[in-house]
Amino acid sequence: MPKAADIVMEEFMVPAADAGISLYVRNKRLQGATRFAADRILLYVHGATYPAETSFDLPLNGLSWMDYIAGNGHDVYLVDVRGYGRSTRPPEMDQPATGNAPIVRTETAVSDVGAAVDFILARRGVSKLNLLGWSWGTSIMGCYTTRNNDKVNRLVLYAPLWLRSTPTLLQDSGKQMGAYRTVTTDAARRRWFTGVPKDQQATLVPPGWFEAWLNTTFATDPVGARQVPPVLRVPNGVLQDNQEYWMAGKPYYDPADIRVPTFLAHAEWDADTPSYMLAGYFARLINAPYRRYVEIGEGTHSILMEKNRMQLFQAVQQFLDEDIKTDH
Repeated sequence: MPKAADIVMEEFMVPAADAGISLYVRNKRLQGATRFAADRILLYVHGATYPAETSFDLPLNGLSWMDYIAGNGHDVYLVDVRGYGRSTRPPEMDQPATGNAPIVRTETAVSDVGAAVDFILARRGVSKLNLLGWSWGTSIMGCYTTRNNDKVNRLVLYAPLWLRSTPTLLQDSGKQMGAYRTVTTDAARRRWFTGVPKDQQATLVPPGWFEAWLNTTFATDPVGARQVPPVLRVPNGVLQDNQEYWMAGKPYYDPADIRVPTFLAHAEWDADTPSYMLAGYFARLINAPYRRYVEIGEGTHSILMEKNRMQLFQAVQQFLDEDIKTDH
């Protein structure tokens, strides 16, 4: 594996489909590499609460997941949907939350991913690429793929979101669902370790890793960071979609419309998207040329930043790099 010093990073602000919105896109690749085949280009999108760069590209022991994929010779990108991370925050986020309806619904996120995809395809002169989504990001990437199979080479869904039959850990503490919600550091910690056996909690995350993620993540919202206690402001569109679709037994999109090779990854203690979602989603992937899933022991929804993260990295990398031929 090449060292981090061998990897170069570029940052872009990409126009969204509608005026006034810019999307933060980060690129990492090996030094000196400028031409990539479509099967060596990947775009990642985050989940419902936290931005892309503070998890996918958080260097832990000197290495992030983004570094790992880039070090294996891929041209790797991440994007923050509007309202998250370094992308434009809609004006509603500077007003009282109760003054507006939930913002940044899944449809908007799919559009933002589409803008990032088109930017990357034009930049590299290719017609398709690989997609990777985490949690809500699996809905964004899955839905995008159903409408744009011709632009997708392979699809990776980490902690897939599907129809919900158990209570959600995503809550808005307000009496009514407004444009956005605020998350405290204590709430972030509680959510992370929900479902982990008590005797495993102290060793699940190596020393300093959780704090590194927490500090980096909350620093992306300077306005929220100035509050006492500090908070992270997060768009509520995903919660509205959860209520109207996943918690109401109505799929937002049909995985049967995905027609590209697809890989699902999940960890056993994931209380955000429990294992029954993995099974339900996999059963609907009936038109993917091939499909596979891995269930990793001793990990949560955030296994990408836990002691067993390399099992996730290696399983996904194998899927991205393998040459599968079907016997006839």
